[in-house]
Amino acid sequence: MLEPRLKPGIWVKAQLRLCDRAGIALTVLRRGDADGGAVVLKLLKPDGRADLLSQTTGPTGARAWMRPLGPDPVSEADADAYIARQGDFDPDIWVLEVLDPHGAYEIDGAVLED
Repeated sequence: MLEPRLKPGIWVKAQLRLCDRAGIALTVLRRGDADGGAVVLKLLKPDGRADLLSQTTGPTGARAWMRPLGPDPVSEADADAYIARQGDFDPDIWVLEVLDPHGAYEIDGAVLED
């Protein structure tokens, strides 16, 4: 049985509130469909590189994340190019950028490894 899904628009609002309370800078770079858009997280590192996480569904039906560009951080330019390609393919995606130099931001779900 699949876990009930939280609409992306509500999930994004919750992330904004949680990050604000924790002192973490989170910016909505692209607003997607509030009822069904996918979410891409761009986690900026202090060295200028970025981790990219794309929302997916895990084997149990729970929210999970995958690393579409591989396990290692990439340049911000590579991350932005991926995001642009995804936006061309799926106009409903949400893109959130997290500036968290201390690593306090917590992903709400498992990160699936290859």
